[in-house]
Parts: sequence; C-alpha cells; structure tokens
Amino acid sequence: MAEKTSRIPGFYKRPMEERLKLVAEWAELSEDEVNILRNLGGLDPQIADAMIENVVGGMTLPFAVATNFRINGKDYLIPMVIEESSVVAAASNAAKMLREGGGITAKAGHQLMISQVHLVKVDAPQYKAFKILEHKEELLDHANQQDPVLIKLGGGARDLEVRVVNTRRGPAIIVHLIVDVLDAMGANAVNTMAEAIAPVLEKITGGEARLRIISNNAVYRIVRAWTRTPPEAVGGRDVAEKIADASALAEADPYRAVTHNKGIMNGIIAVALATAQDHRAIEAGAHAYAARSGTYKPLAVWDVDKEGYLVGALEMPLQVGIIGGAVKVHPTARIALKILGVKKARELMEIMAAVGLAQNLAAIRALVTEGIQKGHMKLHAKNLAIMAGATGELIDKVAEEMVKEGRVRFDRAKELVEKLGGKTGRSG
Repeated sequence: MAEKTSRIPGFYKRPMEERLKLVAEWAELSEDEVNILRNLGGLDPQIADAMIENVVGGMTLPFAVATNFRINGKDYLIPMVIEESSVVAAASNAAKMLREGGGITAKAGHQLMISQVHLVKVDAPQYKAFKILEHKEELLDHANQQDPVLIKLGGGARDLEVRVVNTRRGPAIIVHLIVDVLDAMGANAVNTMAEAIAPVLEKITGGEARLRIISNNAVYRIVRAWTRTPPEAVGGRDVAEKIADASALAEADPYRAVTHNKGIMNGIIAVALATAQDHRAIEAGAHAYAARSGTYKPLAVWDVDKEGYLVGALEMPLQVGIIGGAVKVHPTARIALKILGVKKARELMEIMAAVGLAQNLAAIRALVTEGIQKGHMKLHAKNLAIMAGATGELIDKVAEEMVKEGRVRFDRAKELVEKLGGKTGRSG
C-alpha cells in the first residue's frame, strides 16, 4: 500500500466537493462524517469557498443570546457564539444583578488604528527620524490619496509618529501612521496606506522599507465600561467585599490576572465570534494592553465604595468593525448585528466591553461563593450524558443523578444511560 502524502498539487483549484472527497479518502471518513462536514450552518458554499482557502466543509458552534443587559440606558439581547458551557447563563445572570444599579455604562473613544512601516539600513537614524517628521504633511496627504471613500466619510490618516529602536540586527526606524478607520476594523485600509508611503519613506531616509502592516496593539482605540450596583444584588455586603478582595488579588498576582482576564474575554470573544470579528486581533491587543506596565494586570477591577455599593470598571482596546470583511459576507454575522441593532463600530465596542465586565463579575462571584465548578459541572454533566448516548428527557435525568452523586464522569454517564434508559425507553 502506497504511503499517504499531503502533497496534492492544485488542491486549492479543485471544487469543494472534490477536495472533501480527497480528505475523506485520506482520513477514511464515513458518509455520516462527510455529511457533517458538508453542513455549513446556513453559509452559502460559494461564500465559504471565497472567505478562506482549501475549504472542505464547515464547523458550527452554538449561537446563543444573553438576556437582561442594560447598557447606556438601553436594553440589548446579546448574541454569543462559544463552546464553553455556563458562559451565556453567567453573563445573563450578572447582567440581571447589574440592572439593580441601572446597568452598565460604556464609552468608546476614537476609532484610530496604527499602521507601521519598518525601515532598516538607515544611517544616522535619529537625524533621519526628524527628516521624516519634516515631511509629515506630505506623507499624510499621500496616505489619504489611497482611500478617497474613507476620506469622504470623515476618516483617514490623522497623525504620524516616528521611533528609533535598537534591534539585535541593528537600529531600525519605525513609523506609525495613525488612521481614523471609522466603522471598519481597519486592517485593509491601514495596510494599503503603509504600502503607499513606504517608497516615500525610503526616498527620505535612504533606507529600506521592510514590514508594512497594521499593529494590533490598538492603544488609540480604547473603550471603557463601568457599573455600580447595590450589594444586595450580588448576595450581600460580604459577597461584595469578597469580590473586591478577589479583584485585588488579580491586581497583585499576574498568575491570577491571566485567568481573571480570560473570564472577561469569554464574554468579549463570544460576541466577536457571533459578529464575525477578528477575534485573534482582539485577544492580542487586549493582552498586550494588560501588560503595558511591564507586569501583566487585570483589564477590569472591582471595589466597594464608601456607601457599600459594588463598583466595577474595565478599560481595554477593541478593534472591531461593522462594515467590510466577513462581517458583511457571513449571513449569521449580519443577523447578530441586526439582533444588536448597532449602527456604529463604537456602539459594538461599548456592548462588548459591557459584556466583558458582566462576565468578569459572574466568574468572580462564582469563585467567592459556591465555587466555579458547581455551575460548570451541571452543564458538563449534560454534555457527558449526550456523549454516553442519552437523548430527550434522559439527558437531564442522567446529568442530575451524576451531579447529586458528585460523580460527573463519562463512565458513570454510560452506566446511568443503560440503567435509566431501560426504565424510560429513551436511551440513545
């Protein structure tokens, strides 16, 4: 038997069905498995094939809606796409608690993104850096000629920054073009501008332009969210104090801060996935911002004010868009934006920050009260019951029994499916 090879010339040129057939033969997939891959979850095959390369199918994650959110005095249903159990329920529960204090306030700033051009082989780099600044207006004008539509709508290149850095390969000049991208995520716009000004920068400096690309350290695209709620809403003054203590621990301990921020990102990335955002860029920018002081810090903090109210505040960069890219191509993303009713990228930023803050509260509150595992185990038990073959009402019965016993394991799920399934006639 010939050895399998992943060298398949022209694979990308073949129709999707033919590519799927080749993968099915490679992995010896059953017809049922092939049909699962064929399911694109409402996405047109042609659109899927145009979005990324070498498409052979689709993968669908649950699309849920979190309730109870009141942000900036307005009620929202929040679309969330995530594979982790308890996240949506936790967000909804925290939003309900925060309604007692009027909900969450969130404000996004300017929609500014950074486009970088890296110049190497530059002699007298400090002097050449000043020469670049001397040509600032010319460079901004040249950048803005690349996107007349963005300029017409009120966006465009706003400023220029120049830095000299010493790398292990010698000094380099890094030019930052600061661009107002309005309601787009902005990568395409700022990358095009970086490409355009690179030859001009080479002429000014006598150097060589290498990288011409967006920076996802979106420090000029900041959103803030804050809230104040009576202690009774979260379970009393003692619970509020414990939440503040847990926040203080995250502020002091980077190991805790990472998990603290992971809880925030549970909410933010779930909304990002629902609305087809570049969630990798969001994650990278968020964690870079958390570490901007040189020590990794929490993106949100909680405290108890002098009147005993629980107060929380979040600050982070968010690079999102509601025009262009997958946002407008993917039908489910369009539905998610319609559910949210957003008209501006700024509003989407504010919603996502509010969800992140609520999700953080939910996680901390669970940790300082019943513990995180209790809620997780209830939903995990259901997943195990399904894996063990339970269907219908049997899923809940098996899950409830495992939780009651404190034995939430797959082997126990199988035993219970066989035992209870025989009684109910509902085994899978």
